[in-house]
Amino acid sequence: MPSGNEKQVGRAFRECGVPREELYVTTKLPNNAHHTVRETFEQSLKNLNCEYIDLYLMHWPQAYAPGEPLWSYTALQPDEKPTFLDCWKEMEKLLETGKVKSIGVSNFSIKSLEILLPHCSTVPAVNQVECHPCLPEHELKAYCESKGILLTAWSPLGQPGRGPEFNLMTDKTIKSIAEKHGADVSQVLISWGVQRQTVIIPKTQNPDRMRTNISLIALDEKDMETLDQFHQQPGMHRALSDVHNPDGKVFGWTYAQLGWNMTTGGFVVSE
Repeated sequence: MPSGNEKQVGRAFRECGVPREELYVTTKLPNNAHHTVRETFEQSLKNLNCEYIDLYLMHWPQAYAPGEPLWSYTALQPDEKPTFLDCWKEMEKLLETGKVKSIGVSNFSIKSLEILLPHCSTVPAVNQVECHPCLPEHELKAYCESKGILLTAWSPLGQPGRGPEFNLMTDKTIKSIAEKHGADVSQVLISWGVQRQTVIIPKTQNPDRMRTNISLIALDEKDMETLDQFHQQPGMHRALSDVHNPDGKVFGWTYAQLGWNMTTGGFVVSE
């Protein structure tokens, strides 16, 4: 959840009547707090007021200098402290408090994970990345699975109405699969992600869309193959999020520094 709504979400949890142990609460460490991990975590826990946090994620590998705003596009360079390895070491200490059950990362490439993992005492439980048929992350998914890291897909619907002009929700190939099953395109995209064993976190404030999103359909082998290979069409292998700057950087880091190959829109093992 974004740090801006922790108090509201926490209040909703307490008022909904569902026992705490039946809820799974995830929040993130923002880029501008890599130098204050413990303090920022404690503030999130206070905001949520929910006894403990189930999963705490490093939102991005980039760190900002103290005082930088939450969505600054000027990050410290990868070798400047705190590095994401320094940050992870501080996150590992949170596990000793018993106030968080697991920790993970977000927007990490294979390159970033290969830097991080040799120095971990705790392997990230999760790596949360942009993931949809235009950016299926087959290689990253396989790598994470080999390390015991669960891949979670943010923007599984491709952020319709934001970012690049292309819209997964109106693509004729995906629409034809939806029509075959008498389903919505969103159900096709979410069901594809679930069937390939990734965690899917679509975002909506519309109750009807929420009901649709949790109503999965059974895609057949041909459907899965079509969606798995969708990104191989000319010009289709790309990110659809709006975090990319015209200068070729994401929050102050180049794609090479992040371990991303944005010529084809995906992640690469190394540069």
